[in-house]
This record gives sequence, structure tokens and C-alpha cells, in this order.
Amino acid sequence: MAVITNVEDLRVLAKKRVPRMFYDYADSGSWTESTYRANESDFQKIKLRQRILVNMEHRSTVTNMIGQRVAMPVAIAPTGLTGMQHADGEILAAKAARDFGIPFTLSTMSICSIEDVAQGTDGHPFWFQLYVMKDRDFIERLIERAKAANCSALVLTLDLQILGQRHKDLKNGLSAPPKMTLANLIDIATKPRWAMGMLGTPRRQFGNIVGHVKGVTDMSKLSEWTSSQFDPALNWGDVEWIKKRWGGKLILKGIQDVEDARMAVNSGADALIVSNHGGRQLDGANSSIQSLPAIVDAVGKQIEIHMDGGIRSGQDVLKARALGAQGCYIGRAFLYGLGAMGGPGVTKVLEMLHKELDLTMAFCGHTDIETVDKSLLLPGTYPT
Repeated sequence: MAVITNVEDLRVLAKKRVPRMFYDYADSGSWTESTYRANESDFQKIKLRQRILVNMEHRSTVTNMIGQRVAMPVAIAPTGLTGMQHADGEILAAKAARDFGIPFTLSTMSICSIEDVAQGTDGHPFWFQLYVMKDRDFIERLIERAKAANCSALVLTLDLQILGQRHKDLKNGLSAPPKMTLANLIDIATKPRWAMGMLGTPRRQFGNIVGHVKGVTDMSKLSEWTSSQFDPALNWGDVEWIKKRWGGKLILKGIQDVEDARMAVNSGADALIVSNHGGRQLDGANSSIQSLPAIVDAVGKQIEIHMDGGIRSGQDVLKARALGAQGCYIGRAFLYGLGAMGGPGVTKVLEMLHKELDLTMAFCGHTDIETVDKSLLLPGTYPT
């Protein structure tokens, strides 16, 4: 097999090994995908200041996210259908994150359940991402299940009250359950490694939902329930309700605007994530890295700020950190690794990101991630 040197190599391999409907689900944005592309390309405009003859010994990328020690300022983002990129995908990714020393975040819309991941990681703490459904009884039980599984933070997603349209999903017949068209069946037949993995696991449906909601006993009932459950009336009062029931560390995901960032501070959350849902919701919105500096300037002294969207390298992590993000999240990057090579692919992504972060930091004259700030960037090349 070809030598893997970067995330793009894994993306190409994942595209060959994962059925098209599931690969496209991960690797797409809404409408024209302009925000999805900008998330990545806007990082490339930011230039670094190279410094020389600095003692580069004893380098450290260790820092904290919401008080938790992390090996580098990176967490694995919550992504739906992770277990359809590779059999038992959530468990494999959570193990890779645990072993590397960074947080793993499990999505409400995961294939493996909260309990599956807790068991698969021997009770090691992980984070849980919550979508607020109209069925508040289900939400209360979901929060209790997260507590019982030793989850150490709740990530509350606020930008999916309604669903952005992703054209590829419609064309591929991605639904719950997926439409088994002739084209999809032929495509799956050309992915024997993926198919054998899925045949070897019982985890092929939304594990947090099926069997936990009255009347939803299998995938055929799930689509109807899900489409009726995302709550367009979600508001800041609901955030307060969830904060009280959870009682632990709370991270608010989906902040793109300074006014919303101030509201997040007032909510009493521990951190916010500058995020546009990977360009999957409002197409035409700012990239996350463009939105980050204004939010840091406005509320950075009052709340911990994280970001996601477009992180494909250790250099991207360093640039986000320089612009004020305490940590950032990888979604597609780890999914490419997972789809390409399973658990070892996720580990490979983390190793590559860490190495590039470490070396780039040193080239820029820093040996400790805690000293990194805007002085590491070339003036005039970064958003303000």
C-alpha cells in the first residue's frame, strides 16, 4: 500500500473503500458547498512567521480543554453515522482518542450507543453530543444515560433545529433505512472489506435511539420519528433546562455570531464551539476560522473558545490556536482515517496532526503550545 503522509491520502483511500452513500454523507456540505470549501481554503490564506536559531528542545503540545489535560489541543468531533464509515466506528475512534490522550465526542445520531462506547473503552470518560428533540422525556433519559456512562462533558448542538439540504444525500437515496437501489447494491458489492465488517457486527442502526423510544423498534420506524423530532422552537430557555439536568461541564456548539457568543456566556456554559456544522447547514455563511477572531475578542476572557471546520493538518490546529481557540475538533479528518483503515487509520490521523503541529510550532520559534499567539502569524494574512 502507498505510504500515508497526510489526511488527503486517507480521504482518497476512504473514497475507494466506503460505499458512496456513506462517504458522500461525510464529505459534503449543503447547497453549493461554498461554506464547506471555505472552511478548508481560508486556512491556506493564513501565513506563518518562520523563526530561526531558537532552542527547539523539550517541546510540548500538552494543554487543557475545559480543565481536562489533552495531549494536543484537538478533540474528535461528534459525527452522525460514524459506524457506517466502518463497522463499530464509534468504538474504534473512541479507543484511538483514549490511547492518544485527547477527547472523543459521541453523537446522538451515532450507530454505536453510549453504552457500547463506554463498554468498548473500559469506562474511560468521553464527551456526549446532544441534539434536542421535541420528546423531552427521551432527552432526559439520554442525559441520564450519558451520566451513567461516565461522560465528562455534554456538547449541546444549537445549529440543527432544522436540517440543511445536502444534494448528494438526496441523489444517493440516503435515508433511514438507506434506499437499496440497484446502483447502491452494486456499489456496496465493490466494497467487500466494508461489507464483511458490517456483516460481522450487530451495530447497524442508531444505537442511542432504536429501542429507547416508544414505538421505534427498528430502522423502518426511525425515519418518521427523527424527521418529526428536531425542534424548530429550540431557544435559550431550553439551554438552561438542559444545563440544570446535566449538572456537569457544558459546551455549546454552533456559534458563528458575536451576539450569540455573548448569549452563550450568559447561559453559564463552560465553553463554546465556533462552528458552522462543517458547512452542512447555512451555505454562504462565514468559514469558522474567519468567524473565530471577532468572537475571541468579544468574549474570550469570559468563556473558553473552541472551533471546528476545515481542520486537515497540524498547521491548521496551530493557526486556530494562534487566533485564540483553546482547542479544535476534527470531524471529516478522522472519518477519512476510519473509512480508510479502521481504528489504526484514526490513530494515523492523530499522529500526523501531532507531528505537523509539533514541527510547525518549532519552525515558528515556539516550544510550548501555551505560548502560541498571533505573533506566530504574518500580519495581514489572518482575519481580525
